Parts: sequence; C-alpha cells; structure tokens
Amino acid sequence: MSLLDRLESTADLKALSRDELRSLADEIRARLIDVCSRTGGHIGAGLGVVELSVALHAVLDTPRDQLVWDVGHQGYPHKLLTGRNGRMESLRQEEGISGFLKRTESEYDAFGAGHAATSISAALGMAVGRDLRGEDFKVAAVIGDGSLSCGLAYEGLNNAGHSERDLIVVLNDNEMSIAPNVGAMHKYLTSIQRNPLYNRLRSKIGELADGRGGKTGAAGTLIRKWEESVKAFLTPGVLFEEMGFRYFGPIDGHDIDQLVDTFAAVRALKGPRLVHVITQKGKGFPAGENTEKWHALPPGHDPSTGKQLKTSTANPNYTSVFGKGLAELGAIDPRVAVITAAMPSGTGTGAFAKQHPTRFFDVGIAEGHGVTFAAGLATRGVKPVVAIYSTFLQRAYDNVIHDVALQHLPVVFAMDRAGLVGEDGETHMGLYDIAYMLAVPGMVVTAPKDGREMLALLRAGVEHADGPFCLRYPRDVAPDAVPAIDQIEATPHATWEVVRRGREVAILAVGTMVQPSLAAAETLAAEGLDVTVVNCRYLKPHDELTLTALLGDHRTLLVVEEGTVVNGFGAYMAALVEKREPSVRVIAHGVPDRIVYAASRARQLAQCGLDPAGIADRVRALHESEAVAG
Repeated sequence: MSLLDRLESTADLKALSRDELRSLADEIRARLIDVCSRTGGHIGAGLGVVELSVALHAVLDTPRDQLVWDVGHQGYPHKLLTGRNGRMESLRQEEGISGFLKRTESEYDAFGAGHAATSISAALGMAVGRDLRGEDFKVAAVIGDGSLSCGLAYEGLNNAGHSERDLIVVLNDNEMSIAPNVGAMHKYLTSIQRNPLYNRLRSKIGELADGRGGKTGAAGTLIRKWEESVKAFLTPGVLFEEMGFRYFGPIDGHDIDQLVDTFAAVRALKGPRLVHVITQKGKGFPAGENTEKWHALPPGHDPSTGKQLKTSTANPNYTSVFGKGLAELGAIDPRVAVITAAMPSGTGTGAFAKQHPTRFFDVGIAEGHGVTFAAGLATRGVKPVVAIYSTFLQRAYDNVIHDVALQHLPVVFAMDRAGLVGEDGETHMGLYDIAYMLAVPGMVVTAPKDGREMLALLRAGVEHADGPFCLRYPRDVAPDAVPAIDQIEATPHATWEVVRRGREVAILAVGTMVQPSLAAAETLAAEGLDVTVVNCRYLKPHDELTLTALLGDHRTLLVVEEGTVVNGFGAYMAALVEKREPSVRVIAHGVPDRIVYAASRARQLAQCGLDPAGIADRVRALHESEAVAG
C-alpha cells in the first residue's frame, strides 16, 4: 500500500521520516497528473506546492490549526492529504470533489477560495476571532505571488502587520499567476533570486562562519549581525519587515528538510511572520512547467505530454473568436487598446498582445485598477476594451460606476464566461453581470446570439462614443463559422431581431438563449403552438419599435436569459411593460435564485430549464394558464 493510501489524517504525517515525506510528495505529484489527465483541472499550481503542502500539514496541527489557501488552484495536494484521495476521480464533476476550497467539503478547508487574494484577510479574521474567544491555535495563510498584484492582498498585509496578531503568511513565489506575473512587486520579489552580489556575500559569510567555528561567541554574533544587515539591504524581506512582519526566506519550496525545519521554527514564534517560498509551477509535469497554457488542463489528455487524446472538430470557442476578431480590429483602428487582468489566454487577448504589443496592457490580478486605468485612457481619445471574466469584473464594480459611468467615458467591457460555466463551479459563475450592468446609468448592455454577432457588437461598442458599453458571451463553442471582422458590420444601436414570427407567446431571448429558444419553438410548432422568438441583443437601451409591435400582438412575453432572474432582464422588462401595457404578462425565465454547483454546462442548462426542452415546457405552462384565465 502506498504512503498516500495509508494516510488516515494529517496527524499520520508526523510519524513519517523525511525520506518518507519526500516519497509521499512524489506519490502526490504522480496522483495529480494521473487524475487531472481524466478530469481536467488546474494542475500547474497544484504541482508547484506539493512539498509545501506536505510540510505545512506535517508541522501544523491541522485541522485545529487553521490553514487558509488562496485562490484554490493550489489546493489539490491539500485535498489529497486530507482524506479526499479516494474520491479524487470525481474532481470538478457533478456532486464530486470541488476544484476549489470549500468549507462544506472538509473540516480542513478552513475558508472557501475561488478568487485571488482573500487568504490574508480571512486568516487575520480567524486570528482575531481566536483571540476574542480566548482560544489557542495557529493560523496560516498561503498566498501566491501573483495574488500580490491584487489590492486586497496589500490591505490584508497592512492590517495584519499593524495588528501584531499571531499569524503566519506563506508567500508561494513561482513568478506566475495564470500568465507570467507583471508589475513592480514581481520585479521586487525576483530580485533576490537573481542578485549575484547577495548570493556571493551570503556564500562568503557562510565560509567565514565555518572558519571561525560556526556562528557562536563574539565573532559568531558579529557575523550573524553582518549577515542580517546584508540580507535586509539586498532582499525583498525589508518591505515585509517594514509592514510589521518578521521575514523568513527565501527558501526552496521543493526541499522538504528546509521547509519542515523552517515551519517548525516559525510555528513556535508569535506575531505576524512571513515565510517566502520559491516554487516552480507545474513541477514534475514537462508539459505544465511554467507555462500559461497548462495552468489548467481539459479532461482527456495524455498525462505525459498534456496533448488532447481526441482532436476537436467543433467550431472555435467564443473566447478564441473574440481574441482573433479583436486583434483584427486593432489593425483596422489604431485607437483600440486592450486591458486584461492576468488573463491574456483566458480572455483570448493574447492574440492582440502579439500583434499590437504597445497597445496591450496586462495589469495583473487587479481588476479595479484595470477599469480605472481604462477610464484614464478613454479621456485621451483611446478606445479601451477591458476583457475580464464576468465573475472577476464583480470585484471592480465601484470602478465601473464611479470612474467610467459617472464620467460618461467610452470604455468597452468584454465579459467572458458569462452565464453558466460548467465544471469551473460556483466560484466562477457569470450569472450576475446582466443584473449589475443594467443598474449602471448610461451603460449599454448587449449579448450576442453567436460568434459573428459578438464581433458585430464589439465593433458597435468601439464605435460607441457616448458612455460605456458591455457585451457578454459564454464559456462555450460558437455555433457558427465566423469571418474576419472586416467583413462584419457593426450591429445597429438599440435594435432587436425577430428571428421567428408567431401568434401566441413571444420569447424574448437573450444571447445564448436564442438558439435553444428557436429549437423549442420548432418543437412547439409541431404541437400546434406558434410562438415568436426575438433576439434581444440590446438589453439596454432596448428596441422600442419592436417592443411596441410585440405588445400589440401578444398577451404574454417570456424573457429567457442565462443569468439570475433576480433583477435580470426579465425583471427589467416586466417593470417597463407594467407601466406601458399592464394587460401584457412578462415572465422571467432564467437561473433560479440559488447557487449552481459544478456539472457539465449542458447539465446545468437543463437543471435551470434553459435547454430547448425546459423552454418549451415553460411556454406550454404559460399558454395553458393563459387559456384557463381567458
């Protein structure tokens, strides 16, 4: 039986020798590569923290000691060590092991984590809660260096250092977030690894100490002070020391002996302390080492190479279509600039970066800064396109309102992963952008039905000069073949498209819901129920002429949207129609007011009644209730 299979709790780690801990790390790495080859998942970050995870659980008294992981991508080894090895094949599957940290999944998951930079703030809250209740345990937060580009991390560090609470912060420094890190902090942290002067001096100090019989006595004390002075002058630790943390490192994050010894010493101390650990993202997986491409792997790949076992013959996904079209638009219009937040591949904007590098800006995991930076660009006649996942743009909502909308600045927001996101699960659901963007004064809100219309709306957004503009598109394959953007005209402003004319219920379909609504309409037509389907590509402002015509011809409007029904487009239309034509019913049909968990995207759509069968069922029910009432 393997060491991993023998583990019943993290307490068992304390009985293992250092050699056994190293063997355990090898087993975990092999297990992760094998599992993710079938399930897919964020393999790169997990492989980079295998030894770190083993050392932390070997030294800390988890779950009594609270271990808080940042983001959750780093959490796969932690899951294997904490009783979930036997269920790991269900990773990211419906009712399976979550791809992120989840408090309801295990007592070892001290705090849920799906977005970056939450760990220090949460850990400080736990430490303060411990002290207020008179309890005695340790709290440790693990944060990646990529997350240090996020303002929340600095807010947490600043408050924690000032508090003087008993708190350990582990900085996992792998020079990567999803893409290679950017910014001044990245340069600062890497200075120690590339500073030959410090490394030479440290080596000479060690030789001197050895020649004097070790660091003992008066000479040893002098040498030790000299070493600390050099370290403070040349290493990143001086910044954290000034923020109130006692700094340790940098240390090799793949050296079990050094990790265990360091954490044992640090655990025995009090106050805020920070351990700086150098790791390699994707270590042990040649296809995944330090490459943005293998930050996350799809299911069904060769574990030795990372290559897909089956080549897809489907159309490109929306992200790829967007990235290609945006790069082409950049060649047509030199005013276009692109901003993303550590996600050039995830948003497809890497294509623009390659062709127009001087107009591409990756701001790191700093969505709020990216939005306000775009607002500044817009004041100078630049046409900024901000490409950020729907779920991540939520963190910049104040900037969207205060810095863009209130100043009527023409910034385009391209919201990838809008709607249901399948196996990425609840932390990444883009279900709220319709509701939150509709609430922004002056914001133009759009949703394309396919890839071609997405680029047509992108062109419309770049041409729009009177305030902000947003478009949302899904984590899915585009249903159409899309030509070059110079062959696509901008979608006329505030227009809908009647794609099927009927007599009874009118379906107002938003974006991704146009195709399943048409399929539902065909099914219903075979049953003798003739319905209208409208492509409501502009949610705000709406198409006044088309709406007026619909109100004259239909008694019921069913708004179908891949977003929350709470304050969504259905609610928006219901309030509007109530004032104009109270006799017409408006029914919202979207994602219910509940959390949607990981499953395939098709399964999630069916669960929410947003597939053709579910839409047809809702129309039948409305038609029957209307017949009874009539």
